[in-house]
Amino acid sequence: MKRKIALIAFGGNAILPKGQQGLQSEQMKNAQKAARLVIHIVKKGYDPIIVHGNGPQVGNLLIQMEESINKVPPFSLEVCDAMTEGSMGFILEKAIINELRKNSIDKHVATLITQVVVDKEDKAFDNPTKPVGPFYSKYRAQMLKRQKKWDMMEDAGRGYRKVVPSPRPIDIVPKKILYDLVHSGKIVIASGGGGIPVIINGRGLFQGVEAVIDKDFASSLIAREVSADLFIILTNTKCVYLNFGTPNEKAIKKMTSQQAQKYLQEGQFPPGSMGPKIEAAIEYINSGGEKVIITSANHLKAALINRSGTTITQSP
Repeated sequence: MKRKIALIAFGGNAILPKGQQGLQSEQMKNAQKAARLVIHIVKKGYDPIIVHGNGPQVGNLLIQMEESINKVPPFSLEVCDAMTEGSMGFILEKAIINELRKNSIDKHVATLITQVVVDKEDKAFDNPTKPVGPFYSKYRAQMLKRQKKWDMMEDAGRGYRKVVPSPRPIDIVPKKILYDLVHSGKIVIASGGGGIPVIINGRGLFQGVEAVIDKDFASSLIAREVSADLFIILTNTKCVYLNFGTPNEKAIKKMTSQQAQKYLQEGQFPPGSMGPKIEAAIEYINSGGEKVIITSANHLKAALINRSGTTITQSP
């Protein structure tokens, strides 16, 4: 019998919401909440893949490195991605295993440190836009730009920050291992933070690059590679809206990928918020995917029975 596979994309704020200090104990409790949602998906008959964001966690790690720079050499951004894939994978994996035990479910969980290949000729490398890490004074920013060749940008009067490119993901490493784990019934945590960005250099070897890969695009790629039956994108709103934030705001319960593309072209979904999620959903559906649900964590259970959230499919 064919296994039913669901990919769930959690934002980094699911484990470290705004307003919290970032304490380990806080993140452990938040992971328990996420784990209960994963178990609900399992009870619905799916083998889940979990992709999580890591923005707040990597940001804190970069701040820690900046504060200790005179004592401990800092790591590059892609290594920080790997570090948070491991640490957040452990927190989520332990929480999921414990929830499986509480529910007497016999399944195994694996965290996969995932490299994601990007094109070294991607135009994003010519226009870095994603701010990462701490805020710097103008003097410190100029020094880092000169010494480390970093791109620096003034950020809303709060100081200067390093900016990096956000190229599109084109391949997953190790893809075969990921596929085998998923199709053997394992719960897999993969591509944390969008994955560790690598290029294939002139010698045909993998080389890490300082970049940020959008978690939703990486999730869509994995969902396509493993032939997932369901792609769940968790966000801060219970559903997708037209004219969001205006008096004419209107919730969308269902739409086709063609309708989603039309709204996207009309500018309904901005690049910095809902846009990438809609693009990721369209890519998945147009490549043969069955169904996308976009909703918040609090509304996921209702969305799974068509009582909340936004559903995107190929046809009505």
